[in-house]
Amino acid sequence: MENIAIKGLSSTYSLNNNYAIPCMGLGTWKMEESDETIKAVRYAIEHGYRLIDTASIYNNEVSVGKAIKESSIDRSELFVTSKVWNNARGYDKTKEAFKKTLDEMKLDYLDLYLIHWPATEHATPEWREINAGTWRAMEELYKEGLIKAIGVSNFLPHHLSSLIDSAEITPMVNQLEFHPGFEQKEAVTTCKKHHIVVESWGTLAQGKLIGHSALEEMGKKYGKTAAQLCIRWTIQKGIIPLPKSIDCDRIASNAKVFDFNITDSDMAAIDGINNAGYSGLDPDKIDF
Repeated sequence: MENIAIKGLSSTYSLNNNYAIPCMGLGTWKMEESDETIKAVRYAIEHGYRLIDTASIYNNEVSVGKAIKESSIDRSELFVTSKVWNNARGYDKTKEAFKKTLDEMKLDYLDLYLIHWPATEHATPEWREINAGTWRAMEELYKEGLIKAIGVSNFLPHHLSSLIDSAEITPMVNQLEFHPGFEQKEAVTTCKKHHIVVESWGTLAQGKLIGHSALEEMGKKYGKTAAQLCIRWTIQKGIIPLPKSIDCDRIASNAKVFDFNITDSDMAAIDGINNAGYSGLDPDKIDF
């Protein structure tokens, strides 16, 4: 990822295929199919968000698609992401899952499609073949122009190296749990080595960092909340934050992170935060 001046929600990075990805997005996990979700996503788009992140397992692709259609922003200005779920991995199933996602969202293409979780040795001895087959399907959809960029999520270094060994196209994105107290440094370093952009899910540690006392105290000198500090810290790490909220006031507040810089000493202090909300979801041990 190139070092660029991050000036606002419209700032972008270049993926390794030169496609532009916004520097921050809206996460939609736990946002159900509802008018409330449509309202929240539409509000985010109307107030500057250009990256909208969903997944088939979130069961909200219809609502997210409606919000996109109902917004006043042209589709070409938006960056829409979804993900293939674990029960749909493999070549044929991935093709079917992708078609269903487009049908649900009423879109002609996706900007980014991700393997939501890697198949792993813990779950099946054919894990390498499953990941390779899933990726081959995504490579073909990419070549057809139905996806502008392809990537992975929750892939640790050994999952990445195995996939890259069999891939024709290197992943463009890896979406990882990343927040103060859980930086996944080895995985991030591996991604940078392969010019893979890292996105952060759990940017606020599933809300556990919002009321963090040390962050709240530090935020006072910047006139910012603990949540805003976490988001800005992520941006200054060169990682794309995807804070999720269905509350319009919170969505607006989360975006007010481009008018200040955290000092080096405060960045180091945030780096030192421990036990701050790790989800416990180890890709090599999950059973879903």
